[in-house]
Amino acid sequence: MPRNPQHTDWMGISRRDFLGQASQGLGVAALASLMGAPGARAAIATEDRWTGVVNPLHVAQRAKRVIFLTMAGGPSHLETLDYKPELAKLHGQPMPESFTKGQPIAQLQGRELRCFGPQYEFKRWGKSGQMISEILPNIGGIADDICIVRSLKTEQINHDPAQTFMNTGTQISGRPSMGSWVLYGLGSESQNLPGFVVLTSLGGGQGQPVSARQWHSGFLPSRFQGVQFHSQGDPVLYVSRPKGVNEGQQRETVDTIQALNGVRAEVLNDPEIATRISQYELAFRMQMSVPELVDFSDEPEHILNMYGTRGADGTFASNCLLARRLAERGVRFIQLYHRGWDHHGGIKEGIKVTAGLVDQASAALITDLKQRGMLDETLVIWGGEFGRTPMAQDSGRDHHIKGYSMWLAGGGIKPGISYGATDELGYHAVENVVHVHDLHTTMLHCLGIDHKRLTYRSQGRDFRLTDVHGNLVTDILA
Repeated sequence: MPRNPQHTDWMGISRRDFLGQASQGLGVAALASLMGAPGARAAIATEDRWTGVVNPLHVAQRAKRVIFLTMAGGPSHLETLDYKPELAKLHGQPMPESFTKGQPIAQLQGRELRCFGPQYEFKRWGKSGQMISEILPNIGGIADDICIVRSLKTEQINHDPAQTFMNTGTQISGRPSMGSWVLYGLGSESQNLPGFVVLTSLGGGQGQPVSARQWHSGFLPSRFQGVQFHSQGDPVLYVSRPKGVNEGQQRETVDTIQALNGVRAEVLNDPEIATRISQYELAFRMQMSVPELVDFSDEPEHILNMYGTRGADGTFASNCLLARRLAERGVRFIQLYHRGWDHHGGIKEGIKVTAGLVDQASAALITDLKQRGMLDETLVIWGGEFGRTPMAQDSGRDHHIKGYSMWLAGGGIKPGISYGATDELGYHAVENVVHVHDLHTTMLHCLGIDHKRLTYRSQGRDFRLTDVHGNLVTDILA
C-alpha cells in the first residue's frame, strides 16, 4: 500500500506484494546500483536535500534562521531584566497574601513567604534607556538592539516539563521540538551541516540536566531532530575518519550502504529509510565541513577578544562564536543551552557568576551579527524556561511561572523597546501578557510561517507547535 509521507503510522506491505515487486526488477536494480549505475546515485541524491513544506512562504519572511540562547534553570528576572524598586522596599517583610493565594508554588509550599528584594542595582542603558541589571553590563551595552519582554507566562513549574513546554509547546513528552518544526517547515540552506544544531555549556549554579529529547523530532521523521555538537574534542562523535581508511574507501562503503538503503526505500516507502540515506551522506560531507567549522584560526583577534574565547574550550562564549559560524553556513535553527541558572540558594553570588559567563558573549553575538549584516535576517532569543519568585527561599528564589522576562533581537523584531510588565513585586504578568504559545507564534511568523498552517498529521489528527493556541505579538515586530 502506498504510504502517505505525512503519516507516521506505516501499515507495511504483504509478502505477496514484496515478492511481486521484487520479481519486477528490484533485484536487478539493486545489483546495478551496487555496480555503480548512475541512476541509483541520482535517486539517493533526490532524498538528500529537504527544502521544507512551507513553499511558498505563508507571510513575508523577516528572518532566515533562529539562534535560541537558552538560559537553562530559570534565570531570575528580578536580578536581570525586571526592575522592581517596590520589592526592594518590602525586603524581609511578609509577602502579601493577595499575590500568592491559590497560586502554584514549587518548593515553598507550606513555608512562610517573605519578600526578597533584588540583589543588584539596575540602571538605564543606551538611548532607549532600558532598565537592565548591573550584572549584565554587556547586554546593557546592546540595549538599543534588543526588545525586552517582561510579561512572559508558562504553564509548568518544574524544570524538565517546563523545558519540554518551551521546546515543544506541550508538557507531553514525545512531541517535536520547535527546531524540528522549523526545519520541517523551511528546510536548511546548508548542504554540509545539520539544519538543527544544539550546543551546551555549564557553570555558575546548579546545573539542571537537559534531556536530549528536548531537541527530538517527536512524530516527525527523525531527519528533523537536532544534532548535538560537543563543545570539546570532536564536535560530533566519529566525525573523524578511522585510521587506515582513506576518503575513497569510505566513499565506496557509503555508496554501497546507500544503494542497499535505496532498494529498501523503494519497497517500503518509509521516511525513516530516507532519513538514513540522507544522514549517511550528510555524515560523509561533515567529515570535511566540521573540522573547518570548529577551527577558529581564521577569526580575527578582535573577534576572539570580543567573545572572550580562543575556541573549543566548552564555554558559552565558544558556543556563541560557533553559533555565528553555523549561521553563516546556512544552519536553520541553532540552540545553545547554558546550564547554571538554578539558584535556590546563594543567589547573590551565584547569579553574578552565571551572568558573567554569558553576558559578554551574548552581546558579542548580537554585535558580530550586526556588523556582518546578518542580524536583520537572524532572530536571536535569550531566556529560560521560567523565572524566580519574589519570595525568598532562604538565600535564593524558587521557580516561578506567572511572570518573567526574555529578550529578542534581529530579524523582524523592533529594537530598543521594553514590552509588557509584571506587577510591582514581579509576581504576575499584568500588562501585554505573552504566553509561550505567543512566543512560538511570533517566532514562526518572523520566519515566514503561519503557525496555524504548519501542521503534521499523526495518530489521526493534525498537530502543530502551538496546538490550538497562540497569538501573534504584533507590537514587537519591526
